[in-house]
Amino acid sequence: MMKSVKPQNSTQSSTQRAYLDLRTAIITGKMPPGERLKVEALKDTLSTGASPVREALSLLTSDQLVERIDQRGFRVARASREQFQEILDLRCQLEVMALTESIASGNRDWEEALVLSHHRMVRTERDDTNEFEARHKDFHMALLAACGSPILLRFCGQLYDLNVRYRFLAGKSKTYGVRDVASEHLAILDAAVNRDVDLCAKLLGEHYRNTGEYLAELID
Repeated sequence: MMKSVKPQNSTQSSTQRAYLDLRTAIITGKMPPGERLKVEALKDTLSTGASPVREALSLLTSDQLVERIDQRGFRVARASREQFQEILDLRCQLEVMALTESIASGNRDWEEALVLSHHRMVRTERDDTNEFEARHKDFHMALLAACGSPILLRFCGQLYDLNVRYRFLAGKSKTYGVRDVASEHLAILDAAVNRDVDLCAKLLGEHYRNTGEYLAELID
């Protein structure tokens, strides 16, 4: 269970704040797969009412980050090797599709935004989990931003969020730290800027599947 909630922008509704706080806690593993989510307890943790909590849980159910347990409430969506493999396969297929179109259509503004997103990511301390994850997602979505399909981008964003939970699990692996993820990101950036679609797609797929290999030692 998450221990504290950072102050949110006052313009956000109670439901938005509850949704974002719960989503972050689930994605980063502070709320582990299968954990029961009790409305009364979450009211105190999130300092809000029961209605915003229930609405936030319903939204997270649509995101497939939370599961409804018949009439007994909610729990954090469970994790399995089979589900991870499905997410990984879909992500590779859809992102290669989006990446191909994005590199072909991307103009100088797209290229500059991509380079800037990478710069911001590498300048962010990994210990600042929330900020780094935001910058990391920005970089990966910037790669696809010029694909011309809002629906495809939305699907890719949802799959990214589902995958992140598994990446955090893989991050607990004793051998995960031997990867030079920064070099992987830089190689992907260089291939995109050089408009080398085949190489960029290959590197991106390897980048994702490397996580899957490390994850195998943790999930049955």
